[in-house]
Amino acid sequence: MLLAMDVGNTHIGLGIYQGNELIHHWRVHTDRQATEDEYGMRLKNLFHHVGIQLGEIQGIIICSVVPPLTYVLKKLVRKYFPVKPIIVGPGVKTGLNIQYENPREVGADRIANAVAANDRYGAPVIVVDFGTATTFCFINEKGHYVGGAIAPGITISTEALFQRTSQLTRIEMIKPDHVVGRNTVKALQAGVFYGYVGLVDGIVNRMKEQMKKNPTVVATGGLAEMVCTETKTVDHVDPLLTLAGLKIIHQRNQG
Repeated sequence: MLLAMDVGNTHIGLGIYQGNELIHHWRVHTDRQATEDEYGMRLKNLFHHVGIQLGEIQGIIICSVVPPLTYVLKKLVRKYFPVKPIIVGPGVKTGLNIQYENPREVGADRIANAVAANDRYGAPVIVVDFGTATTFCFINEKGHYVGGAIAPGITISTEALFQRTSQLTRIEMIKPDHVVGRNTVKALQAGVFYGYVGLVDGIVNRMKEQMKKNPTVVATGGLAEMVCTETKTVDHVDPLLTLAGLKIIHQRNQG
């Protein structure tokens, strides 16, 4: 069994693969203060509920955009698992030609997304990831990772709006019934939701202008399914795309 860990600023995605099949997956809050033992207990509890022992894990791959947690998780693996983890980063075989000016700047999650999208949907492909930041990855006709765009995530934007305005309250992020809100909460929900729908379609359409062939557009991340009910440019919503990319990268680093 393979344990794949996608460590983001807000959530950690966990997946267990048996061969090519994702048999279990979870999404837990990122806790920057937790120790390796606290994360170990979390994993033990999750595994216990599905009848898996820590010793059954034969491989571990981690992509992380939270460097302090990367160190904690390395200690976790050394203490609780009989395997050496693969940490996605320089020196790891991804099969992806990264044409960023400085390839080290590309987040490990974006690399995993691009690898999975290339494998599942073929090039050219654009990946939109609704995480703490909303990222757009541009993979050209040759399957090369050219670059992308990064925008503030939906949660960051709504929280900033609440903190910087005196009369606006925190809102639940849901799809509004109408673009014209008739009270403050509905107006906020309409502005944020349809604003991000427009942001996605606007950036994707501009990226498409840079391609000779029409790309497949794939969305992933926590709010992808909700936002993409209204977008006009997204072809597929693939919530577990990052975990799939990690599984592929792990396979490419065997032997």
